[in-house]
Amino acid sequence: MKAEMDVCQKAERSIIKKYRKEIWNPFISAVKRYELIQAGDKIAVCISGGKDSMLMAKLIQILQRFSEVPFEAVFLVMDPGYNEINRKKIESNAELLQVPITVFETDIFDVANSVDKSPCYLCARMRRGHLYSKAKELGCNKIALGHHLNDVVETTVMGMFYGSQLQAMMPKLHSQNFEGMELIRPLYCVREDDIIAWRRYNGLEFIQCACRFTESYTANNNADGTSKRQEIKTLLRSLRRDNPNIERSIFNSIHAVCLDTFPGYKENGETHSFLDEY
Repeated sequence: MKAEMDVCQKAERSIIKKYRKEIWNPFISAVKRYELIQAGDKIAVCISGGKDSMLMAKLIQILQRFSEVPFEAVFLVMDPGYNEINRKKIESNAELLQVPITVFETDIFDVANSVDKSPCYLCARMRRGHLYSKAKELGCNKIALGHHLNDVVETTVMGMFYGSQLQAMMPKLHSQNFEGMELIRPLYCVREDDIIAWRRYNGLEFIQCACRFTESYTANNNADGTSKRQEIKTLLRSLRRDNPNIERSIFNSIHAVCLDTFPGYKENGETHSFLDEY
């Protein structure tokens, strides 16, 4: 018990002290800048078992202690069909970091892996739906996901390269299917490299992608397991050698979109042309 306490205390102390500039301050900046948390909120902090969501859980725990804005948090783990090793790893890490998790089970992996077309898309939609549904059942009005700054940048670049559109990832969203529910992203301004540095400093090990489809795909069809997102990660890493601020520049650009310079744009699903007001 004392060893677990020491690990937890070190992890929390490192957030506030050693990684204050890299993690705590950007986290607080996102919460304030995008108005992610209001008084009276009950937030379902969604934990997948990876480094991002576990750090997010600790950040929100710490914020609860010091915040002048009163809010509640439920640390929600959805088991979509993890193998026994991954399930135990999530539970042991939660115990180690003193995160009081609420676990519920689904058959998402079985359903997604039974279809041939777009299993990843189906899995993502089902995950989101189950999380919203369980959070609402528990009396929550928000779910928090662990997407970080690099996820935001990579999504933007992927949309340009493979989706033929300039489309970013929002720091918060109203749910279209669950009335009164919101999705928030508290790690929106935190860099992945800093999350990795925090994990290494504290000697923590979290699960990687636990998707059965990914495991099968890597083993049978794609020797290196390279995804479109991984291609973008590699590209940005190479660009960073010449411009260390490349990701920050892309991130800042989605906050300073100049519509006057675009020949076309979409708003609320409706396409507009610059000719409309030329």
